[in-house]
Amino acid sequence: MKVYNTLTRSKEEFVPREAGKVSFYMCGPTVYNHIHIGNARTFLSFDVIRRYLEYSGFDVTFVQNLTDVDDKIINRAKEEGSTPAEVAEYYSQAFIDVMDEIGVKEPTIRPRATQEISSMIEIIQTLIDSGHAYAIDGDVYFAVRSFPEYGRLSGRDIDQLLSGARVEVDSRKRDALDFALWKAAKPGEPAWEAPWGSGRPGWHIECSAMSERYLGTPFDIHGGGDDLVFPHHENEVAQSEACTGKPFVKYWLHGGMLTIDQEKMSKSEGNFLLLKDVLEHVRPQALRLLMLQTHYRSQFDYSVERLQEATASLERIESALRNLSWAIESYAPVAVAPNELGDKSVSWTGDLLKHIEATREQFVHHMDDDFNAAGAVSAIFELVTAGNSSVKDGIYGESHRLAVIEAHDTIVELLAVLGVDLLAKADNNEEEIPEGVVALAGKLVGFSGDIPAAAVDLLLEARNNARANKDWALADAIRDGLSELGLMIEDTPSGTRIVRK
Repeated sequence: MKVYNTLTRSKEEFVPREAGKVSFYMCGPTVYNHIHIGNARTFLSFDVIRRYLEYSGFDVTFVQNLTDVDDKIINRAKEEGSTPAEVAEYYSQAFIDVMDEIGVKEPTIRPRATQEISSMIEIIQTLIDSGHAYAIDGDVYFAVRSFPEYGRLSGRDIDQLLSGARVEVDSRKRDALDFALWKAAKPGEPAWEAPWGSGRPGWHIECSAMSERYLGTPFDIHGGGDDLVFPHHENEVAQSEACTGKPFVKYWLHGGMLTIDQEKMSKSEGNFLLLKDVLEHVRPQALRLLMLQTHYRSQFDYSVERLQEATASLERIESALRNLSWAIESYAPVAVAPNELGDKSVSWTGDLLKHIEATREQFVHHMDDDFNAAGAVSAIFELVTAGNSSVKDGIYGESHRLAVIEAHDTIVELLAVLGVDLLAKADNNEEEIPEGVVALAGKLVGFSGDIPAAAVDLLLEARNNARANKDWALADAIRDGLSELGLMIEDTPSGTRIVRK
């Protein structure tokens, strides 16, 4: 397995700190608003990486924080007439809920900044004592030039950083590049007691404290969007390594940014999309499948057209799984000559098993190459096509049936590794039957029940009997009635069924 390490700007063989175990930290949100789809893309990408590490046999400890004290939270509370704690709690739960909706797994540990203040104070005091930080009027700053390797992660020259860099303007600082570790208390704002004065932590120190407490140093993977490389992650490296004297993180992984129709997403451009709003109009699995089709390190472009294509792709997969399930459940030996049955069984079985093996090999090959989910999805689609072709004329023999079962289960399994869970959807076709079939069956064939699946069964039975008796008027009425409900009748070697148009 190879991963691209931002620190070395190269792909490296992945060798965790402890054999069989992975320590993984992911920067979580600052909870002052609902997350946008750019945030969602980052969280989803690292969920896939975590899932694949687990699939590969690693015991993963995944830590993702919630920044629940920050200037943005305080300002939001003032706007809403509430307290910072109320704002943080509301948007923390909103974040947890929407992550669950798009299938992002719960972290192993989810620390909250306000519950980890003592760890932050301890690190800050160590930095002050060692000369890497200094206190002024209750504020504490990290002395950037006291850490000679500052700029190593982002590849920036410390002497050129002042030009165009995002630095805090404060004439009291010894150097314009120095950043806040602690902010002195202000009236009406959250504050905690510290040796240098009451106040609250700066943003950067939070992640250092929480990652070190729960994972130790150096831990294996630190993830986040590439907009965090500088200054946030650069500052984490500086303060952590200055404090401990040890390497902080072994592999730095960063996800690419998101654009909307080739334009940068921004409120001023009117193309700022919150994840919760997008999910009102699209299935979570389709959004996930869309995002998987671009490598996590690459810039991802979101558009309605691409989302529609991903939805169609998702439906194609689901249709294939239904076809495979139908063939398996309706299996009966196809009425052909014994020698032809044997030939077709061997041919279809052998071809399908080869496709299954090739798909598994390609899936692992792509994911082992810096978690190339786009390549992995492509490999799955190859099996989708092969599986569909394998059952188009029915199932030929028991060995063929077993191969079809394996194809179905392989598609479901590998998609689940990527967080696209279709098992329940594929195996429960009843939820797709519109209630209108009950009235149609009552009108045409005297159905008196209220269960759509039972109405369908009676309609199909009546249609088959009508065709056998050459009652074409009834057969056509059933066909046309189902068509008006968005369904069509499909005759297969294994029997008759209805499917969505």
